[in-house]
Amino acid sequence: MDTRHSAESVPASDTLSPLMQAIEHRSAGARATGDLKPASVRHVVLEEEGLRFVLRIPEQPAPPPGGPRDPNFNPFLPPDKALTVGPVGDEHVMVLNKFPVCHAHVVLARTAFFEQQTPLEHSDFAAMARLLGETGGLGFYNGGPDAGASQRHKHVQWLPAGEHNPSLQSFVSVFNPQLDDQAVVIHPALGFRHCFVRVLAGKGMASQDSAASLHQAFGRARDKLSLAPDAQGLLPAFNLLVEDGWMMVVPRRREHFETISLNALSYGGLLQLTHADEETLVRRHGPLAVLAGTAFAASEQAE
Repeated sequence: MDTRHSAESVPASDTLSPLMQAIEHRSAGARATGDLKPASVRHVVLEEEGLRFVLRIPEQPAPPPGGPRDPNFNPFLPPDKALTVGPVGDEHVMVLNKFPVCHAHVVLARTAFFEQQTPLEHSDFAAMARLLGETGGLGFYNGGPDAGASQRHKHVQWLPAGEHNPSLQSFVSVFNPQLDDQAVVIHPALGFRHCFVRVLAGKGMASQDSAASLHQAFGRARDKLSLAPDAQGLLPAFNLLVEDGWMMVVPRRREHFETISLNALSYGGLLQLTHADEETLVRRHGPLAVLAGTAFAASEQAE
């Protein structure tokens, strides 16, 4: 299946939550002024081992989502006023992603500087839980450059649910939905180090309960995957995704599979390509091999 649309195609919506109303308002203004830079893309849907993958291919060649990073550039101190939605709690500010993967793609950045690879704290999950509880969708985190993070300033991100947006649904469909909160499971089709943890998170969930569950689950995943901070207090590279009752954590070895940059969204089934030739690369190896190529083998410990 091959479909085309702009990353800023605005979906039809019923009654919006207060946070979504604020996001929609700021998005409309930023589109009008040109401060938001959505790409025109086409989507190709693939399946492997019963799992759904979407290739996001730009209509025009684009620079890699990773690439060189300027260590002195910080887009969050202060955030661009044209993209700033507003505070979320006492320690985070919501900012539109300037180069969105889809409509309403937002960043929840710490208001004070912390390194991206410092362990996620309760407040980081509380900010994520606010959006998940009001609107659903997918929360995610790129833990360091080898995990696809382009900024050192600590932040988590969020996307709404959508036809071509990343999702954990095809992955978690094999798990028992009756598993208790904090149960840890491994997906049988994924040949790389990872784990899923059952959490209290998703639309309608109280943010206080959800944040506590997410923070506890993060600790369980770190123990399971041996993700311990170094002497500087920084964790090794990893990705984290949260959607509708599940958290997925994947330790990362490197950012790229050949020319393809992978981040957390890749492990939610969305492979963001920089040019059309990379579709051939994914088809030749298969999406699961692409994911495994930047992670650790199931028998390995994270470095």
